[in-house]
Amino acid sequence: MLENLEYGIVVAVASCLGRMPRGVARVFSGCIAFVVYWCFSRLRRVGMRNLELALPELPSETRKRILRRVYVHLGWQLVEFCRMTRYTAENTRDWIRTEGLEHFVAAQARGKGVLVLTGHLGAWELSSFYHSLMGYPMGMLIRRLDNRRLDEYVHRIRCMHGNFVLSKDDFGRGLLTAIHAGGAVGMLIDTNMTPPRGEFVKFFGTDACTGTGLAHVARQTGAVVLPGFMLWEPDEGKYVLQFGPEIEIPHTADRGADILEGTRRCTAELERWIRRYPDQWLWIHRRWKTRPGGETGLY
Repeated sequence: MLENLEYGIVVAVASCLGRMPRGVARVFSGCIAFVVYWCFSRLRRVGMRNLELALPELPSETRKRILRRVYVHLGWQLVEFCRMTRYTAENTRDWIRTEGLEHFVAAQARGKGVLVLTGHLGAWELSSFYHSLMGYPMGMLIRRLDNRRLDEYVHRIRCMHGNFVLSKDDFGRGLLTAIHAGGAVGMLIDTNMTPPRGEFVKFFGTDACTGTGLAHVARQTGAVVLPGFMLWEPDEGKYVLQFGPEIEIPHTADRGADILEGTRRCTAELERWIRRYPDQWLWIHRRWKTRPGGETGLY
């Protein structure tokens, strides 16, 4: 019963936002973001703690402004997801563009698969959807939602134009199959992990337990690793789907060292992108929760 109620509420909100003019929906989502910001103090505290750890050089008021903007961008992403079923290559042309697509096309042409390094930065749901809309479907590593009906609803939207989902339950086999077939898979590497699935590398100067799966698969298969993010450019009033140059994953006789160094390089690249767009990263996640043995918690 509760599952059906939750599903019904989500679908009703999505339908409402989907019918509104896009500008009106954005204003409405901004109001929701404002309420959520003030009502959920725990998330606000986590966000401020993360910003203190990562950007201690900034004044407190600047960090607060960044965090408030994070909520606004999350609201906008909700709007985009609710409207994605209506999007076409034509009706998105005025407010989305690509940059660095040649990096992706060249990587795909090598035929060894592409691993898109990404994270909870910018409009990550719209990013993979738009990529498929433009004729480049890709796989997405996801954690299934607890609500089965809601999970099926979200899955249906994500995969409308050829994208496919890799569940964490069947992550290894599905990922290797896609890569060996020359496909592309997006992997978010910015969530807190625990050993042995993660290793500690520096992220904004603090040890962060980071998933090593991307570096492991890239080293094993020879897949090309590219950074890819869809960021909001306020001066243009557009989202820009951006791909950066290849990130080289070392391949020496020391497999463990290669994977650790590859993970470090990917994490450093992600940090560079976040520093460029600090108000578009998900600071409210406890990214530094897992600590090396003997260290006290940071939250």
